[in-house]
Amino acid sequence: MTEPHSVPPESTPPTVPQLDVRAAEPPAVDDPPPSGGFADRPPGYPSALVWLRAGILRDWRGVLGAFVATWFYLPVGLLLAFWGGLSLAAVGLFAGGLNADDQIPSALRDAPLIGSLLEAFLSRSGGLLGGVAGFAAGFLAGFLAVLALPWMGVADEPLALLTGLLGTVAAAALIGVLYTLYRVLLEPKLLVVSGARQPSRRETARLRPVLEECARRLGLPSVPRLLMEDDPVLSNARTYARHVVVSTAVLTEPDDEVAALLSHELVHWRTGDEITSAFVRGVGLPLTLAHALPTWLMRTFPHPATNFVVFLFFWPVLLTMRYVVLPLHARDVRAAEYRADLGAVLTGHLDGLRRVLERRLSFESGRSGWDEAVCATHPPHELRLDALERASVAGVPADAAEPVTVERLFGHTGPVGTRRTWLLVGALTLAACLGTSGLGVVQWAFFRPQAAVGGYFSALADRDSAAALDVLTDQGDGTDRDLLAKLLRGKGYQPPTDVEISELERDGDSATATVTYRLADAPQTATLTLSREQEATAGLFHGWRLTGGPIPLNSSIADPGVRLNGVELPVATEGAPLVLLPGVYTATGPSSALSETPTTAVTVGPGQSAANLELTPVLKPTAVEAVEARVRAWLDECAKQTVAAPPGCPFRYYGGESTRKVTWKILEYPKIAVELTGPSSARVFTPVETQGRVQVSGTTTYFGTSSPFTDDDTLTVAGVATADGDAVAFQPASD
Repeated sequence: MTEPHSVPPESTPPTVPQLDVRAAEPPAVDDPPPSGGFADRPPGYPSALVWLRAGILRDWRGVLGAFVATWFYLPVGLLLAFWGGLSLAAVGLFAGGLNADDQIPSALRDAPLIGSLLEAFLSRSGGLLGGVAGFAAGFLAGFLAVLALPWMGVADEPLALLTGLLGTVAAAALIGVLYTLYRVLLEPKLLVVSGARQPSRRETARLRPVLEECARRLGLPSVPRLLMEDDPVLSNARTYARHVVVSTAVLTEPDDEVAALLSHELVHWRTGDEITSAFVRGVGLPLTLAHALPTWLMRTFPHPATNFVVFLFFWPVLLTMRYVVLPLHARDVRAAEYRADLGAVLTGHLDGLRRVLERRLSFESGRSGWDEAVCATHPPHELRLDALERASVAGVPADAAEPVTVERLFGHTGPVGTRRTWLLVGALTLAACLGTSGLGVVQWAFFRPQAAVGGYFSALADRDSAAALDVLTDQGDGTDRDLLAKLLRGKGYQPPTDVEISELERDGDSATATVTYRLADAPQTATLTLSREQEATAGLFHGWRLTGGPIPLNSSIADPGVRLNGVELPVATEGAPLVLLPGVYTATGPSSALSETPTTAVTVGPGQSAANLELTPVLKPTAVEAVEARVRAWLDECAKQTVAAPPGCPFRYYGGESTRKVTWKILEYPKIAVELTGPSSARVFTPVETQGRVQVSGTTTYFGTSSPFTDDDTLTVAGVATADGDAVAFQPASD
């Protein structure tokens, strides 16, 4: 280690670099320092924007730690993980202690020696093992649940997940920038509120020349505003974005130690370390505010009991800050401290800084819990002393590989961006605008409620049942899609025409459309409801669907031969339920020798709850003549009988058993009426006013004497006519 060089006090120390800088003319002691806006910002930055950018973008690790800890709810995750772990640990402890033996497979339990050893082991340690396993599982489940639950709604959409994350990043960055501007712009008022004050004439005369001389040796043409803090015990200095606050105890320190202290703070000021810290604090502002209360309580009431109670209530916040945010931020803080110590090397006050570090635990302390926590991440003083021993300045021999210079210490801060950078930013912005516009056009053309309504009716016009079903929320699962496709392709189908959306109202993820159209050459109006799809197409676009499904046919087909658009429909006991899509269908029914079914139009409008199919068979004009012919033939057969009571016939003579030589003659055939009871059956009967007449003749014997007789009677017919292929059959009713 190189020994420090001893220099006579009357000459310039050889460790002081001979910088060719021009110091600004120091203002008079009575002149008030400038204030307001971005005044008192460090020199060397082309603009305030460059100054802020340099501080904000430096500590990416600290920003990442604050972002993850705050915006992914790590304290809540720790809390839920702890209680989840305790809950499952209790379950595992109880279950493992009572049921551990039952978990051994029977093959191992019955094995000689191994089974007994396992039972003995688990009987004494099963509860403990179950408790440990339960705690681990509960802790992990509770922690991951907090991380995953906010993203569950978009987990199945990668682009939505990405945009949600980008939105979170943008919100955190915006809060960080706004908080940084708040700290910078309102810094004078905030420092006054915290207890800082303007220096007196004596304090200014004591500190201002030292501050300006150190700034001159560091090549700084201006200095920050100097404020005082009334603390006669602790020698302390704290650098902010535009101010240096010095405690009154510094006034009693030797000049070289005061100069070393101010050189250190000037480097903090020039490099914008407070900007970096403010941005990290702003990104994690909710966590920072939650951390402020317990730290204030522990500082205000420094008692072990108070600390224990505070920790009991705020341990997730304290642990997250201590073991996540601060360790990541500490790397930049430590680098900033080593860099600021080199300021004393450049100004020639290495020995003064060495004595300060050897004598004090810290010469920097904070006014808030955050400040104190950040100061606690400073490097140990022994390591800082070791780094100072290795430091040297330009022109002075030393063991250091690279001498300390102003350029190395402060670097070069250029403009906000180069020409190439701005061209790249402009190109990316233009591409983003064009991409967003293109996505907007696609959304407008294909993913609006109007597009869903238009697509539905277009599919009907194209007779595409699959495309029409895809637009519906209920796509008719369990129905016969093949039959529906055949019905739409049939010759008798007429889709809705002249479709127009007269009105559409949207309310969040639901919409209502009023549609006018023509169906069967008649104007119609329907109100359709739509809902927005939860799943996104390509992870970007959420389409719309019409609420509901295909329209059920509210009729049971009991007889075969019923057709829609030439397609035969299954009977009620066969196949899946029959459903229809909007349009006009041509329905035909079965035909027989008795009846025929007139063609009927079935009109199905969008939004209907059910469609009705009513087919009414009618009697064929020739069927009555055919039935009459069958009835007369039957009556003629009955008249050929020579008995008083021809079996199965509609007439008889009640003359007793003595009747002989009976003959029947139909004087007048009855006129029959035929009523259909089904497509292939009909009721046959004789109305009262159209009864027929039959004559019976023969001989009767009374007491051995035979005498002839002749009698007339009315004649009626009743029975059932059925279709027998192309012929008609008649079955008389039984007596």
